[in-house]
Amino acid sequence: MSIFPRGSLRTGLALACPLTLFLLAACATQSPTPTPPGAPAAPAAPAPAPSAPPPKPQAPPTTSTNPPSSVNLQGFPLAYRQGYADGCASIGAVERKDAARFKSDDQYRTGWQDGMFLCKKK
Repeated sequence: MSIFPRGSLRTGLALACPLTLFLLAACATQSPTPTPPGAPAAPAAPAPAPSAPPPKPQAPPTTSTNPPSSVNLQGFPLAYRQGYADGCASIGAVERKDAARFKSDDQYRTGWQDGMFLCKKK
């Protein structure tokens, strides 16, 4: 026995599908219309934003098998612990990060981000 009358689920699906398609079609983008000949040209692009501040100088990353930490990281993988120590040490003026490892090693990257975030809060 069902709590819905017979056919109500089928009717609901029959209404939901076209409604979903309509909403998706409404979100579609259109290409810009070409400017007719003789019309003024579009305004020039805005000036580029000022360049970003220079990156922090980098110190060598942690390679210790048991990096120092004020948090108990026992049970975490070595890559995570090293990333955490580097992230925490990056709070000051010098950033400590192994850029190649940060891009390729998920454990190191997660540890670095956690260390940076948690040590910044202190």
